[in-house]
Amino acid sequence: MAARSAPSCHLRLEWVYGYRGHQCRNNLYYTAAKEIVYFVAGVGVVYSPREHRQKFYRGHSDDIISLALHPERVLVATGQVGKEPYICVWDSYTVQTISVLKDVHTHGIACLAFDLDGQRLVSVGLDSKNAVCVWDWKRGKMLSMAPGHTDRIFDISWDVYQPNKLVSCGVKHIKFWSLCGNALTPKRGVFGKTGDLQTILCLACARDELTYSGALNGDIYVWKGINLIRTIQGAHTAGIFSMNACEEGFATGGRDGCIRLWDLTFKPITVIDLRETDQGYKGLSVRSVCWRGDHILVGTQDSEIFEIVVHERNKPFLIMQGHCEGELWALAVHPTKPLAVTGSDDRSVRIWSLVDHALIARCNMEEPIRCAAVNVDGIHLALGMKDGSFTVLRVRDMTEVVHIKDRKEAIHELKYSPDGTYLAVGCNDSSVDIYGVSQRYKKFGECVGSLSFITHLDWSSDSRYLQTNDGNGKRLFYRMPGGKEVTNKEEIKGVHWASWTCVSGLEVNGIWPKYSDINDINSVDGNYTGQVLVTADDYGIVKLFRYPCLRKGAKFKKYIGHSAHVTNVRWSHDYQWVISIGGADHSVFQWKFIPERKLKDALHIAPQENLADSNSDESDSDLSDVPELDSEIEQETQLTYRRQVYTEDLPQLKEQYKEKQKSGTSKRRERAPGNSIRLHFVHGYRGYDCRSNLFYTQIGEIVYHVAAVGVIYNRQQNTQRFYLGHDDDILCLAIHPVKDYVATGQVGRDPSVHIWDTETIKPLSILKGYHQYGVCAVDFSADGKRLASVGIDDSHTIVLWDWKKGEKLSIARGSKDKIFVVKMNPYVPDKLITAGIKHMKFWRRAGGGLIGRKGYVGTPGKNDTMMCAVYGWTEEMAFSGTSTGDVCIWRDIFLVKTVKAHDGPVFSMHALEKGFVTGGKDGVVALWDDSFERCLKTYAIKRAALAPGSKGLLLEDNPSIRAISLGHGHLLVGTKNGEILEVDKSGPITLLVQGHMEGEVWGLATHPYLPICATVSDDKTLRIWDLSPSHCMLAVRKLKKGGRCCCFSPDGKALAVGLNDGSFLMANADTLEDLVSFHHRKDIISDIRFSPGSGKYLAVASHDSFIDIYNVMSSKRVGTCKGATSYITHIDWDVRGKLLQVNTGAKEQLFFEAPRGKKQTIPSGEVEKIGWASWTSVLGLCCEGIWPVIGEVTDVTASCLTSDKTVLATGDDLGFVKLFRYPAKGKFGKFKRYVAHSTHVTNVRWTFDDSMLVTLGGTDMSLMVWTNEMEGYREKRPCDSEESDIDSEEDGGYDSDVTRENEISYTIRALSTNIRPVFGIKPHLQQKEPSVDERPPVSRAPPQPVKLQTNNVGKKKRPIEDLVLELVFGYRGRDCRNNVHYLNDGDDIIYHTASVGIVHNIATGTQSFYQEHNDDILCLTVNQHPKFINIVATGQVGDSADMSATAPSIHIWDAVNKQTLSILRCYHSKGVCSVSFSATGKLLLSVGLDPEHTITIWRWQEGAKIASRAGHNQRIFVAEFRPDSDSQFVSVGVKHVKFWTLAGRALLSKKGLLSTLQDARMQTMLAVAFGANNLTFTGTISGDVCVWKDHILCRIVAKAHNGPVFAMYTTLRDGLIVTGGKERPSKEGGAVKLWDQELRRCRAFRLETGQVTDCVRSVCRGKGKILVGTRNAEIIEVGEKNAACNILVNGHVDGPIWGLATHPSRDFFLSAAEDGTVRLWDIADKKMLNKVNLGHAARTVCYSPEGDMVAIGMKNGEFIILLVSSLKIWGKKRDRRCAIHDIRFSPDSRFLAVGSSENSVDFYDLTLGPTLNRISYCKDIPSFVIQMDFSADSRHLQVSTGCYKRHVYEVPSGKHLMDQAAIDRITWATWTSILGDEVMGIWSRHAEKADVTCACVSHSGISLVTGDDFGMVKLFDFPCPEKFAKHKRFLGHSPHVTNIRFTSGDRHVISAGGDDCSLFVWKCVHMPH
Repeated sequence: MAARSAPSCHLRLEWVYGYRGHQCRNNLYYTAAKEIVYFVAGVGVVYSPREHRQKFYRGHSDDIISLALHPERVLVATGQVGKEPYICVWDSYTVQTISVLKDVHTHGIACLAFDLDGQRLVSVGLDSKNAVCVWDWKRGKMLSMAPGHTDRIFDISWDVYQPNKLVSCGVKHIKFWSLCGNALTPKRGVFGKTGDLQTILCLACARDELTYSGALNGDIYVWKGINLIRTIQGAHTAGIFSMNACEEGFATGGRDGCIRLWDLTFKPITVIDLRETDQGYKGLSVRSVCWRGDHILVGTQDSEIFEIVVHERNKPFLIMQGHCEGELWALAVHPTKPLAVTGSDDRSVRIWSLVDHALIARCNMEEPIRCAAVNVDGIHLALGMKDGSFTVLRVRDMTEVVHIKDRKEAIHELKYSPDGTYLAVGCNDSSVDIYGVSQRYKKFGECVGSLSFITHLDWSSDSRYLQTNDGNGKRLFYRMPGGKEVTNKEEIKGVHWASWTCVSGLEVNGIWPKYSDINDINSVDGNYTGQVLVTADDYGIVKLFRYPCLRKGAKFKKYIGHSAHVTNVRWSHDYQWVISIGGADHSVFQWKFIPERKLKDALHIAPQENLADSNSDESDSDLSDVPELDSEIEQETQLTYRRQVYTEDLPQLKEQYKEKQKSGTSKRRERAPGNSIRLHFVHGYRGYDCRSNLFYTQIGEIVYHVAAVGVIYNRQQNTQRFYLGHDDDILCLAIHPVKDYVATGQVGRDPSVHIWDTETIKPLSILKGYHQYGVCAVDFSADGKRLASVGIDDSHTIVLWDWKKGEKLSIARGSKDKIFVVKMNPYVPDKLITAGIKHMKFWRRAGGGLIGRKGYVGTPGKNDTMMCAVYGWTEEMAFSGTSTGDVCIWRDIFLVKTVKAHDGPVFSMHALEKGFVTGGKDGVVALWDDSFERCLKTYAIKRAALAPGSKGLLLEDNPSIRAISLGHGHLLVGTKNGEILEVDKSGPITLLVQGHMEGEVWGLATHPYLPICATVSDDKTLRIWDLSPSHCMLAVRKLKKGGRCCCFSPDGKALAVGLNDGSFLMANADTLEDLVSFHHRKDIISDIRFSPGSGKYLAVASHDSFIDIYNVMSSKRVGTCKGATSYITHIDWDVRGKLLQVNTGAKEQLFFEAPRGKKQTIPSGEVEKIGWASWTSVLGLCCEGIWPVIGEVTDVTASCLTSDKTVLATGDDLGFVKLFRYPAKGKFGKFKRYVAHSTHVTNVRWTFDDSMLVTLGGTDMSLMVWTNEMEGYREKRPCDSEESDIDSEEDGGYDSDVTRENEISYTIRALSTNIRPVFGIKPHLQQKEPSVDERPPVSRAPPQPVKLQTNNVGKKKRPIEDLVLELVFGYRGRDCRNNVHYLNDGDDIIYHTASVGIVHNIATGTQSFYQEHNDDILCLTVNQHPKFINIVATGQVGDSADMSATAPSIHIWDAVNKQTLSILRCYHSKGVCSVSFSATGKLLLSVGLDPEHTITIWRWQEGAKIASRAGHNQRIFVAEFRPDSDSQFVSVGVKHVKFWTLAGRALLSKKGLLSTLQDARMQTMLAVAFGANNLTFTGTISGDVCVWKDHILCRIVAKAHNGPVFAMYTTLRDGLIVTGGKERPSKEGGAVKLWDQELRRCRAFRLETGQVTDCVRSVCRGKGKILVGTRNAEIIEVGEKNAACNILVNGHVDGPIWGLATHPSRDFFLSAAEDGTVRLWDIADKKMLNKVNLGHAARTVCYSPEGDMVAIGMKNGEFIILLVSSLKIWGKKRDRRCAIHDIRFSPDSRFLAVGSSENSVDFYDLTLGPTLNRISYCKDIPSFVIQMDFSADSRHLQVSTGCYKRHVYEVPSGKHLMDQAAIDRITWATWTSILGDEVMGIWSRHAEKADVTCACVSHSGISLVTGDDFGMVKLFDFPCPEKFAKHKRFLGHSPHVTNIRFTSGDRHVISAGGDDCSLFVWKCVHMPH
C-alpha cells in the first residue's frame, strides 16, 4: 500500500536565486509597496528588499517571458511561452490570480502593456504574424486583434496622452496604431531622410504626439505623429534595450552597460556606467531599467538585479544574482553547513547560503562546469568540466588544489567516497576514474563496464562499492578502489548505500510511469530518514515520492516552477531543504521540506492555488486504489455520445452529395404532402444516464427531457407541451431560480445550451462555440444571470456564461475524468463546484479563466467518485453524494466529515428550506435535517405505495433514483427506469410518466380497431400503451429475452412477439398471458406479421435470412421462404394473404408466395398495382424518393403507409420523422421533416384510423405520439418543418442586372492589375544608354529651352502643395442597392461611389466627403433611431478576413462632422454587401460576400461581434432588421428568403414556406420591406411581391412591376411602402410605386430620364418626396403630389471613362466613356450641362486650342469632330478598325493627330475642310499608342506606347526623330506622357502588376499629377528625373484611374475612374507667396 499512495509530507518554495535577463526586456519594476517584481523560469517573484523576503506567483505552466505593471502598480500581467500560452493578471500583494486571458495567442506572448487607466491590456504574440491583441482584462474578453508585423515585435506601449492610440516597434519597423470599434489600424513610421531604417528595440510615448524610441545602433529616434523628426545620436554606444518613463523623465539602458537619465524633453541629465562600478565587469549589458523617485532598478543580461540610489550612483547595490548563459548542471551540498554549490556553462562556480538566501562566494573557471562535489570534511570542492578535466578547489578561499585532465569528453558526475579517501569521476566516454584524495589525486583505478555515458554514481556506506547508471539505463556495480565489475548479485544484496542518486534500481522503480521506457528523469536524491525521494525531470517538475518505491507508477506530489528541464536536485545536509536547479532557466530553487507531523499546522498551504492542470490528477489522487465503481456508474462512464454524423454536419454533407447527384434529379419531383403531424405526447424520461433533470415550474407544471425534446407536463390535465429547438439528445437540464426559464444542453459536434421559456416555449438564448461532443451538466446562478456548463470533451471543459448576452465569461479545463455535476455558489456568483469521477473541485472565476482547487480530503481520506453536490447555508458549506452511499460535508475546500446515507451511490440531492433530500440507487428517498446529522424520514419507492390515480405501473420495487426535486408540497422523483413519480409527504406515490428502460426499443404494433399500441424492447418487457386521452401504460409483462418486433392479430385478440434469441410467442392481447411459443431460429426475430382477414397465417422473419410461415390455428410451420442473401428487415402481406413483400439488409426487395414460401419475380412496375394489406417497405420504385441525398451515411429504417394510401411516414438513423406523398417516385422526394427523436427512429406506425402516428426511438427509449393534421385543417404553427434536401430545380428567374450583381467579383485595390495590356520593362528598370554628346562641363551652348510652354507667364509660379476633393460626379448604382438616403429632414442626401461617402446638399449642390475607407464602398445605411441622428454605416470590399488593414470592414460615422465612431473589421472575406441598423440603433447587421454569405450582428459602439452564422450557399442581396425589433431580421437572395431571430449569441433561421399557396415556387428575392403584425414583403426577380405572415407565404402581389423589384423602402412614420423596379416607361406603369401598408393599392411614378428602360436600384421616402437611385447612375427626386422629377446627380453609366478634356479657358470639362456618351460638366455650377449619345463606346476626347471644336475618338476606330456652339457634326472619318486611344489638335489648330491601338498615329490637315483626308502617318511605332503631346511649335509629336517606350515624330511628315539632343531641346505644348526621363520618378517600387496609367503637367509647368492602377492620384514636382520621387497621394477612386487633367489656370485637377465610372474634381491648394 505504502508506495501506491503519495507521501504525506510537502515541499514549499522558499527562495529562487536568479532573474531572467536573457531574451527578455522591460521585466523589472517597483510595486506600490516598494517591492520589486520580476520573473524567473515559470515563477513571478515579488521581492521585498527591506525584509529580504520573496513571494511567488505560480499560475503559469511554462516560461514567463513578458511582464507589465498596472498603472496603480499593484497588479501585474505576465505572459508565457507554450503551445497554448496564456496571460495572467495577478495581485503582487497577495500573489493571487485576478484574471486569465487565453485561447488567442500561439507560441508565446512577447510583450504586454496596460493602458493609462489600467482597464485594457495589449499583448503581442510570437506567432508568425506577431498578432497584436487588445483585452478588456477584467472580463477576460478580447476586444480587438490584428496581425502585428511580418517580423518580431520587441516593444509595445499605449500612448498615455492620446486615447485609443498605441505604438509598437521591432525588427526594422515602428508602427503607430489606432483602435476604433474592433479595428486596430496601423500606420508605419516614416524614417525618411532623417534616420536609417533600422530595428527599434524599445519606446516611450510623450506629450504632443511625440514618441521616443531606442534603436539597435544606440541612437534615440524621436517621432512626431508617424514621422521621424530627429535623432539623438550616440545616446548609447550599442543597442538600447530598455526605456522607462516616469514623472521626472526617462531612463534608458543599453547593451553598453550604461544607464542614462533624461528629462521630460529628452535632454540628458546624467549617465551611470555600470561597467565602471565595483560590481561591474566587461560585457555587462542592461536589459531592463525602472526609475522611481531616487531609486533605479537595473536588470542585466547575466541575471543580476542592481539597485542604484541616484545621489550615490557610483555605488550600486547588487540585490540579486544568478547564473547566466548556457546550461546549469552542477549542484552539490556542503556536508555540514547549510550551503549549496552550483556550477554552470557560464564557467562560474557559486556558493549560496541557504539560511541567508545570498551568494557568498563566486569564482570563475576556464571551462564550463558540468558537475560538483564537496568532500566529507567540507574542505575540498571538486568540479567536473565540459572538456574532460576536473579541478579541485579549497572551499574557504577558492584556491586551486589540482587540475587534472585524463579524458576528452565532459565529466558529468563525480562523488567523494563516504570515508573521504577517494574521488570517483564519471565521464561521457563511459568510464569512471577513481582518484586518491590524500595522494594529491593520483589515479587508482577505472571502471569500464558501461557502454554509454555515465549519468549517476553512488558509493556504499563502507566505501567498498560503487554503483553507476549510464545513458542506456543500465545499473552496474564495481569493487573499489580497483574498479573491478561485480557480476555476482548475491555480493551486492546486503550493501547499504551512503547516498541514493541513481535513477534505476529496485528501490526507485516507482519513479517511472507504468508503461514508459523514457529517460526523462535527470536526477533523484533519497532522504533515508524521512523516507522520501525527490526527483527532477525534463518537464520542469520536481516530484516527491515515498522511499523506497518499488512498484512502477507510484503516486507522488508534484511541484512546478522550473520552466524546462530540471537538471539536478539534492537534499541539504540536514534534510531541511531541497535544492533544484534549472538547465535553461539558470535558476536555483530552494524548497522548504515540511514533514508529515508539521502538516497539521500547515493546512493553509495545502492546495497551492493553481491554474491549468498544474496539480494534475495523477499527483494528488492520493490513493490510487479507489473501490470498484458501481455498475451503473461504470456503464455511464462508458457512454461517449460520439456520433459518426452530427446534425450540424448535414448541410455540408448535402452540398457534397448534391455535386455528385447533379444528374440524377431530372424528374419533376412530387410536392411535399399536404398533411402534417404535430407532437402530441411522449412516453419516456431520460433517467438512465442523466441526473437531477426534473423540476417543478412555479405554476406547478413539471419540466424534464427525453430524446431531443424538452417536455413541460401538466399533471392536472395530463397534457404535454414541447420545446423542439434541439436537434440531438438533451443530456442535462436546469431551471432558473426566479423565472420559469429552463436551460438544456445537448449532444453535438459544437453542442449548444438552449435557455427557453416554459410558458411561451421560445428560445431566449442559445450558447455554443466552446464545448465538444456534448454538454453534460448545467446550472444557473442564484440571481439567474449566469449559467455554468460542462462539456464531455476529453478535458470536460467548464464554461461560465452571461446567458442573456450569450457571452462566454470564463472557461477552464475541468478534469480528465467525467464530471457529473456543476453547482454555482448561491452566495458568491464567482464561485462554483464540480463533482465527478474521483473528483471534487472548488472553482473561482478569474477574468477569462477559472481557478480550481481540489477538495482536500486530509491524510487518511480517499478521493471518492461524487455523483451529486449542493451548497449549504453559508458560502463555505457544500455537500456531495458519493458512489459508495456517503454524503461528504465540506467547509471551504476541506472535507469535514462523511455520513452514510444510502446503500449504493447517492445519485441526487436537493437543498430544501430546512434540510436536504437525497435519493440513491437503493430506491430510497431520504429527508435530512440541515446539517445531515439526522435522517428525518425515508420513503421507499414500492408498488404497494402506488396511489390509484397513477398513469401506469411500477415495473420493479426500489428503482434506482436519478433525480429529486421539491415543490408544491410534493417530492418529484425520476428513476433510472424512465419513470416520473410524485411522492406525497404522507407516503402515497403517484406515477405520472414512464417509458422503456435502458436498451433499444424496436418492436411496435398498433391495434386493428382501438387507440392502443404495443411495444417490445431490449429491456425484456412487452408493454401496452393507451394512445387516447389517458396516455398511460395499460399493461406490462416481463419476457425471458429482449424483443425486436410484435404484431396484433386482425381481430385484436392475440399479440405475437418476436424475441432476440430466435424464438417467438403469441400472447392474449388483454391479459398478456402466453398462448403458444416456438423456438426455431438462432438469431433475432426481426419482423412478425399476421396475414390479413382472418389472420390465418403468421409470417416470422429472422436475421438468419429466412421467413417461416405458421398456420395459426394448427400452430404448425407450413412453409419457409428462402433466397434472401442477408437478414430480413421488413415484411408485408398483400390483401389476399397470398403474397409476401420482403426487404433485406442488402437492400433487396423480394416476393414470396404464401403459405409455401416459393420465390416470385414481379416486375417493378407491377408492384404498385398489387393491393398490399400494409406497406412498411423502404425499397422499390414507390418509395425511391424517401432515400435522402446523403443515403450513404444514413439509412431509412422504417416506413408506414396510411390506410388511404396517400402519405408515407418514414424514420431514419438521424432521428428524423418524415412525411412523403405516396407513391414517392423519382429520387429525393420533397418531404416534411420533424425532429424530436435523437438518434435513429426504429419504427413508425399509423393508428387504425390514421388519426395518429406512433414513432419509436431506438436509443432514446421513447414512444412518441403525433396527431395527423389533414390538408385543409391547418393552424399556422411554427413547429412545421418543410424542406427538402435539394433546392427546387426551377431556377429563380433570369435578369441581366441581377446576374451581373450576383457574379461580380470585387477586386481590392492592393491586388489591382494592369488595365491596359502593356508589356516590356518598366521605365525605372530600363538601362539608360548614355547620350552621344555628353555636354562639356562648362556649357557655352545656349541655355536649355523650357520643357513646357507655360501660359501664365506673367504671374509668379506657385507650386501646388495639396489637392482637396471638391466634387464627385458619379453614383454606384450599377451593382449596389438601397444606398441613397435623406439626411437632415431632406435637405441633404447621402450616397457613395468608389471609396467615398458623399453628403450632397440638394439646394446648393455642394458636397462633403467621408474618405476613411481604404477601398470601394458596397453598401450604406442610415441609423433611424432619434438617439443616433445622422449616423451612417458603410461596408467595403476587402481581401481575406485576416483582420489586417486590407480585411473587409464596416465604418460607422457621423454624416455631419465625418468623424469615425467605430470600425468593424469583419470575417466576411471579399466584402460586405449589406448593412442594417436595428430598431434601437445599437445593433448592426452585416452580410458578407464570402462563399457562406455570413451574417453577423455587431454591438457597433463597442466593436463587439455578438453573433455570426453562415447565411446561405448562394448570394444574399439584402438583410434588414424589422423596423420594430432588435432581434428579428429577414435576408433575401438567390432563391432564398430566411426569417432570422437573434437569441443570445445564436442566430436561428427559418426558411420561408411556400407550400400554402398553390404552385408558388421559390424565386430569387431581391428586396425586402415590412408591415405591421409580422408581415414581410419581398420583391422578386419576376416583378411579383411576396407577402409573408411570420415565415409563411400568404399571398402574392403579381406583377407589382414588369421587371425585377430591386428596391423596397418601409416608411417608419406612416408605414407606406415604396418599391422600385426595372420597367419600360408606359402610360400607366412606372418604375417607382408608392403603396399602402398592406401592398394592396399603389400609385406609380414615371422617371422622366429619357431612357428606354428605367432600372431603379434604390428608393427612399422623405417628406412628400421620394428619392430614387438608378442603374444609370442618376439620383432623382420625385414629388409625391405633382410627380415632378428633379435629377440631382448624374454620372456615366458604364466605365471606364477613358476620355477627359478640359476647356482651354473656362471651368468646363468633357468626359467620354464606354457607355457611348460624351458629357459636358460645369465645375462652378456643380452639374452636368449636356450629354451627347454617340451610339458607340467613346475612348478619347479633345478641345481645339480655341475651345470651339471637340474631337472624339471611338472604340470602333471612328473619330468625330463637333462644333461646340451647335453640337453639330463638323466631320467624321473611320480609317482604322481598332480603338482610337488619343486624339490631339496641334497648338496652331492646323493638324489633328489620331493615335490608335493599331500602333499608328494618323495626321489630318484641318485647313482642308471636313473631308478629313489623311495626309500622312507615323511609321514603326512599336506598340499601341497610350498618350500623345504636340510641341509648342506644332512641329513635333511625342507618343508614349504600350511597351514602355516614348517616341518623338516630326509633324506632319511622321518621321521618327532619333537625335536625343534635338529631342531635349523641344518645348512641349502639353505633357501627358507617363514615359520619359523627366517623369522617371513617378514609377513606384510596388508596380510589379500595376502601372501608372496617366499623367498631366500643370499649366505652370512645375507640378505633375498621375493616376495609377491602384486608384491613387499622386502629386509630384515636375520634372522628377530621380527614381521613386517624393509625392503626396490621394485616395478615393476604385482601382484604375484612367485619365487625369488640370483645368485652365491650374485651379482644379480632374481625375477619371475606370472601375468606378466617376469623375473626381480636386481643388488645387497653391503654396502662399
